[in-house]
Amino acid sequence: MAEFTGYLAEVGNRIGATLGEICSELPRNSLIPPIEHTLDGGKRFRGFLVVESAKINGLTGKIPEYVAAAIECLHAYSLVHDDLPCMDDDPLRRGKPTIHTKWNEMTAVLVGDALQTLAFEILSDRNRIPEPDIRAELVYSLARASGVSGMVFGQILDMEAESNPHAATVEDITILQQNKTGKLIGFSCEAGAILSRTDPTNLLGYAAALGLAFQIADDLLDITGNVEDVGKTLDKDSSQGKHTFVSLLGEEGARNLAREQVEEAVSYLEPYGNKANMLVEAARFAITRTK
Repeated sequence: MAEFTGYLAEVGNRIGATLGEICSELPRNSLIPPIEHTLDGGKRFRGFLVVESAKINGLTGKIPEYVAAAIECLHAYSLVHDDLPCMDDDPLRRGKPTIHTKWNEMTAVLVGDALQTLAFEILSDRNRIPEPDIRAELVYSLARASGVSGMVFGQILDMEAESNPHAATVEDITILQQNKTGKLIGFSCEAGAILSRTDPTNLLGYAAALGLAFQIADDLLDITGNVEDVGKTLDKDSSQGKHTFVSLLGEEGARNLAREQVEEAVSYLEPYGNKANMLVEAARFAITRTK
């Protein structure tokens, strides 16, 4: 696992450098410092999945890193808005004050807006991604994953659960998390196939199982982790009356389901052989991480 975490950090540093390059080209105004604050830190896990899913299909270099930067911008926007007082009202993210805490709520809304549109600006930039059909497919795929058919749908289900927590079942939570968390992970894995013009079926199967395992691990960290490692306020779901995989299945039941999802995810990688070793390790890392 130490080898994997070192590799994840190496890829994350490259994605971070690409984000720095992109931010350096933005017009300097009062939104840039909070944008840079938001993009600083994190595991870059979704960006890593883009780079690695492209790599196992024979594509390396700068183009996958630009797509990785785009998904990191989109993910960062979702965190900024998720932390707002009208959503989860969280003062801490990635071990630092959230944007509405350090600046103000107006700035947080606009930073989220800016990061969302920046993601699509990156994907549609012909100087970064030359092939027009690939640009179009990436934009369409990310829009589907992040909007009313994906992440935003999952978010409204999550918010509605606060006022109707007793109706939740494991199936309800699965649908919620397949959208709120899983769809962006799905895009991250599909992007490698889009870039390399290969069949995404196995990568999408891997991503679906990985996304659930990743979310179950988040639910477990919410009650068993510590703030210093996780970098955000803990025990939020139970305090808001939300059901999670842990509240419905218990800790051991949730851990068992996460392990099952990891093994399912790994099974989709068999056709890639040893080329998929780091994606296999990524699935195992998803449920052993401490943040």
